[in-house]
Amino acid sequence: MEHLSTGRRNPSRDTCEKTIKRILMTEVLENGRNKHFKSAADFMNYFESLYPASDALTKQVQRAIKALDMPRDEHGYFIVNKTVDQFNQENTISNAFKIANVSVDPMESYETVFLYADAPLRSYLIHILSTSETFQGKFLTIVETYNGLILYTQNRNQLIVLLNSLTI
Repeated sequence: MEHLSTGRRNPSRDTCEKTIKRILMTEVLENGRNKHFKSAADFMNYFESLYPASDALTKQVQRAIKALDMPRDEHGYFIVNKTVDQFNQENTISNAFKIANVSVDPMESYETVFLYADAPLRSYLIHILSTSETFQGKFLTIVETYNGLILYTQNRNQLIVLLNSLTI
C-alpha cells in the first residue's frame, strides 16, 4: 500500500493572494498603514506557521505577490487595495494639489446669495466683483448659472446689504 503524506498541501495562489490581502488590511487597520511588508519573504513566517516550509511554498507566495501587482509607498511597503494605476493617478493629483496650493474647505459655514443677471453681462459681473476692493474678502466664490450668479459667503447679511446699496 502506498504511504500517503500526512502533511498539509501548499495553498493555491488564490488562497495566498487572499491571505496576503487580509494580512495587509489587518496591518493597515491596526497601524494606519503598512509598516512591515515589503516582499514575499515578509509573509513567509505566517505561511510557514500553517504549511510546511518549502521552496514550493515560497514560490507560491512570490507568485501571489506578483499577481496582486500592488503599488508601493515611498518606503517600499506594499499598498493594499489600490492598483498601480490608481496609485499613480493619486500621486499625480496630489502633486497638482501641492503645486496649486490646494486646501479643503467643507463650506458648512458658507451661505449663498443669488443675483439675477442678464446673460451677456454675467462674465463681466464676475470679473468686476472679483477684482473689486469693496468686495475683497466678502465672498468665497461666484458661480455663473442659467439666470444669474450665485455667491458663496460667510457673512450673508453683510453681503446682501452691500449688494443692495449698489442697486439703489
